[in-house]
Amino acid sequence: MKYYFLGIGGIGMSALARFFKQRGDSVCGYDHTASPLTRQLEAEGIEVHYDDNPEKIPSDIDLCIYTPAVPKETSEYQYIASKSIPICKRSQVLGELTRGKKCIAVAGSHGKTTTSGLIAHLLRSANIPTSAFLGGISKNIGSNMCYNPHSEYVVVEADEYDRSFLQLYPHYSVITSTDPDHLDIYGSHANLLQAFLQYAKQTDATGHLFINKNSSLLKHCMEGKTSLTNCLTCQTSQYGGIHSQAEYRAERLHIDNGTISFDYIAPNGNSLQNLKLYRSAPYNVENAVAAIAVAQQCGASEKQIKEGLATFTGIQRRFDYRVSNANIIYIDDYAHHPAEIAASIQSARTLFPNKRIVGIFQPHLYSRTADFADDFAKVLSTLDGIVMMDIYPAREHPLPGVTSQMVLDKIANINKRLCTKEEIPSIISELQADVLMTLGAGDIDRIVPEIEKHLTQNTTTHK
Repeated sequence: MKYYFLGIGGIGMSALARFFKQRGDSVCGYDHTASPLTRQLEAEGIEVHYDDNPEKIPSDIDLCIYTPAVPKETSEYQYIASKSIPICKRSQVLGELTRGKKCIAVAGSHGKTTTSGLIAHLLRSANIPTSAFLGGISKNIGSNMCYNPHSEYVVVEADEYDRSFLQLYPHYSVITSTDPDHLDIYGSHANLLQAFLQYAKQTDATGHLFINKNSSLLKHCMEGKTSLTNCLTCQTSQYGGIHSQAEYRAERLHIDNGTISFDYIAPNGNSLQNLKLYRSAPYNVENAVAAIAVAQQCGASEKQIKEGLATFTGIQRRFDYRVSNANIIYIDDYAHHPAEIAASIQSARTLFPNKRIVGIFQPHLYSRTADFADDFAKVLSTLDGIVMMDIYPAREHPLPGVTSQMVLDKIANINKRLCTKEEIPSIISELQADVLMTLGAGDIDRIVPEIEKHLTQNTTTHK
């Protein structure tokens, strides 16, 4: 088979491209701009071009796979739509690839990438044949995809954008959070919750749903005078982190020099003591609880789970340590929703008390910035210094009056400024940070290597 990808550089699209390539199919595609990810795809033997030119589309493709992030006005999309070339959304293809397998799907407004990556790592560490399609680059495997032709289990990140996760019919489901997001798609939080409820209902009757006890979906169901359990045919359990009353939870959290230790509490004698996560965020303890619960369902032993957790090196751009020395800590994080940013900042405060923490934030999408401007300002005000970059538009056109300056003006912090992406590396020394964080889901990652290089070569201790 020959597959053509419109928007091949997207994190979900590239995972599919890698899967088909490793399976032995022919793969090529288009993306608007080159990136480290597309360059890696090229290094893996996948042909990619960067100009919107229908003449570069092969004449013999069997299927075009596209992402909604690519505008339908794109010349290549228009060309393919006008021909008799089969065309499918990424989510449809992912749904088809999970049919006939025990799909483990992780959904949520945030937390799904790390949780799905951790599940995949635990299963692989337990020698359980597993394939995975992740929403980020696992540092353990150096990819967002792992393929095992003999796998019974397929781990996938269930993306709520454009209702993509409704293409999935999981055996094991996880819902990490249901905070409002993508309101440009759903119109209201209530509509978003209804989509999450439908996703939950699609869990196999012989399977198991694990839902965060703090999820607003639980409250939403109760307001409808029912419970989530009554809405579903599968077994349902709640999980949480420290101080949670959930069935699956963590207790006795201890942090020592960046190492996080905790006990895992579960019903039916499945509790585990003295588990360790290295160089991770405290909020990942909650994600680890969900991952462990799923891994136990799949047959991973206590010893395998302990070893798997201890060897988990994380996901790129998820509380990702880039520099760690006596002078400075530099953490890069994909956080782009107020709740995610708050969790990242709080984790840094917990790990590095009494340190000066400075953030560089690039808002993602005009619509999200408009929807959560006050919330962004509130969480960013908890930093000791903040640098705002211009909004990354992604698939959107500008909205009148919606700018980074609009958010910056609301931030209650005198140590604030607006900078272009190009200016960032030159001002790093002026920030006098003990802990520096880059935050955002746009193209801020393009300057991370330069910041890392600057800090490694030129850092002086701030007292």
